[in-house]
Amino acid sequence: MTPESDDSLSWLGAAVDEAIPPQLRLEWDRHVARAPVLVARQGIFTEHGRAFAYQLSFRSPGHRLENPSAWSARQHEEATAHVLDATFGRADLEDVAQGRLLFVRCPRAYLVGELRVPHRPDRLVIEVSDSVDPAVIGGIRRLRAQGFRIALPNFTNVPSERQLLPLVDFVKIDVRDLDVEGRPVVRAARSYGALVVGEYVERPEQLQHARELGVNLFQGNLLERAGVLDRADARPVVP
Repeated sequence: MTPESDDSLSWLGAAVDEAIPPQLRLEWDRHVARAPVLVARQGIFTEHGRAFAYQLSFRSPGHRLENPSAWSARQHEEATAHVLDATFGRADLEDVAQGRLLFVRCPRAYLVGELRVPHRPDRLVIEVSDSVDPAVIGGIRRLRAQGFRIALPNFTNVPSERQLLPLVDFVKIDVRDLDVEGRPVVRAARSYGALVVGEYVERPEQLQHARELGVNLFQGNLLERAGVLDRADARPVVP
């Protein structure tokens, strides 16, 4: 594209903006100002019931949440961008964090550096959400060198997951899968010093069993259902 064509496009864009009636522009500004900026938050608790951290996830106003397992890579990236922008891209972060760590599932593009991670290693815990390859492992090492904590979700003790254990600070296990091979899985998860998070705690007996196996932290509807925060009133901040 030549400089002349760039100038023409700039002129055309300015002309289109100028043609928008002031009342319509005002209505649009009002719509944007009151549009919800949602993020879901669920607590992660110690065995004594104290809030240790929060899990953040995507919510969209006016739309039923679809099954994330059916999302494309682009949809995962857009959902993560929304969560990060709504949380770290606005003022009053502590209204969300309340002094605690914030777990966010990050797809491959964030792990390998194609998309930017907010530089808040004091708050952000990066959950690995994709299959592992050398580029992902290198990206995790880079993020750890920057001070970020790393979480490995859905741990089932397969070789591809075990190679990440020396690089992670938290290992998350579905407590519904602990009935048969629970003790070896928890032992492997703890083998490099990571804290183990029991996910999907729905019943008291699941909580008790996970405690007996040595799980450190707990997350699930038995302890707290995910609440939805609206960040629309928090001022956007420049990175």
